[in-house]
Amino acid sequence: CAVKAAQVLSEIAKNEEMKKPCIEADLVPTLIPLLESTDQEMLLHAGRAIGRICYDNRELQEELVKVGVITPLVRVLTDYAESEPLVHVDLLALCNLADLDTAKEALSKTKVAEQLVKQLRRAENHERLEIIFEVLQALAENDALKVQLVEAGVQEVLSEILMRLQGSSQAENTCIVKAASDLIVSLLLGVHVILNYSYFVMYYSKSVYKLQTFGLTNERTSLQHGNCVRMVQLGVIHQLLDLLEKHVESEDISVQHAALSALRNLAIPAVSKVQMLEEGVAERIQTLLKSEIPPVQFKLFETLRMLADGQ
Repeated sequence: CAVKAAQVLSEIAKNEEMKKPCIEADLVPTLIPLLESTDQEMLLHAGRAIGRICYDNRELQEELVKVGVITPLVRVLTDYAESEPLVHVDLLALCNLADLDTAKEALSKTKVAEQLVKQLRRAENHERLEIIFEVLQALAENDALKVQLVEAGVQEVLSEILMRLQGSSQAENTCIVKAASDLIVSLLLGVHVILNYSYFVMYYSKSVYKLQTFGLTNERTSLQHGNCVRMVQLGVIHQLLDLLEKHVESEDISVQHAALSALRNLAIPAVSKVQMLEEGVAERIQTLLKSEIPPVQFKLFETLRMLADGQ
């Protein structure tokens, strides 16, 4: 009977005009305890009803967090990870709540990062990926959750996704690549994550494609997010130079172009120029001038000029 009632409410809540009567009847507080059920059908209908009633209602969403809805949401994601309908409803709920600071705080005290990374790994369609990325992007604004995501191995899954979709011209794949790249940059922000920079640097400086997704080859991204100084301090420059030395005479100049663009962008802050000169970066760049490819030579000279005159 209770399952049927929850199902009816979830259908009623589809109608925009019926949301207000549902709220006035205090149905949400009545539905929340149903999320503790072990009946999957009950969880599905109760979750849908709550989600539809509270959609786009910040006051109600704050109240949901206040009364402890986060705990059962994470439990469902943990206990029923392979139930597609339940996971879908659960992710939509998290997506609606994740922008709230109170929700982030509550989620940081759970194992949600681990569960979201598992769902990201097993996601097979674009709609599921987009929902998960939206949740992850919101959670990455919280330093504690950011660290938890990295510890859960989100960077490895992101790399797998990027490599799988590399070179695809389909619009939906391009959107996923952008979402993954944006998330990588978001994970790199913040003092508390600096210990994870070295991992990201080693992981993403191996190829032109990873350099691009790492945000190093885009001047606007590098400057806007203030990553340059920290990356130079962690030795990214020498890894880029190692990469250049391996490809300096290659006919495919995409790697040289990406690495040199990254070098140039990382050399923009004055403090980085000083450190790079002290570490002999100028001398290493000079040894690369043996390249007979004009575009590569030009970028090498441009980088040297930046280091020399502080431009």
